Amino acid sequence: QVQLIESGGGLVQAGDSLRLSCAASGRPLSDYGVGWFRQSPGKEREYVASTTRSGVHKYYAESESVKGRVTISRDNSKNLVYLQLNSLTPEGTAVYYCGADPVWAGKEDHLYKYWGQGTQVTVSS
Repeated sequence: QVQLIESGGGLVQAGDSLRLSCAASGRPLSDYGVGWFRQSPGKEREYVASTTRSGVHKYYAESESVKGRVTISRDNSKNLVYLQLNSLTPEGTAVYYCGADPVWAGKEDHLYKYWGQGTQVTVSS
């Protein structure tokens, strides 16, 4: 069983960038597809990006708040998956979660078996 811990969140201003990390322990992260999701207060969890086990294939949400602003990457040698957030806007304020699954690497959150506790990103205007 893999354990996931997200980090890198914080309070930033609109236009700033952040790099979030999803660290794995217990099993090699290379055994899992990984997705990033976010949840704003009062809203459902929203898909942001995901990557397959090797990192060769990467997928992104089509929403304007994500497209062109987000990059997912992974370093399996370090058991880490990153989410680079650029040109942040207040709409990016949310708790960001990473999910992992041995088979799935898509946008449906209920198909990810393992989840971290999340890291808060707050963007001020």
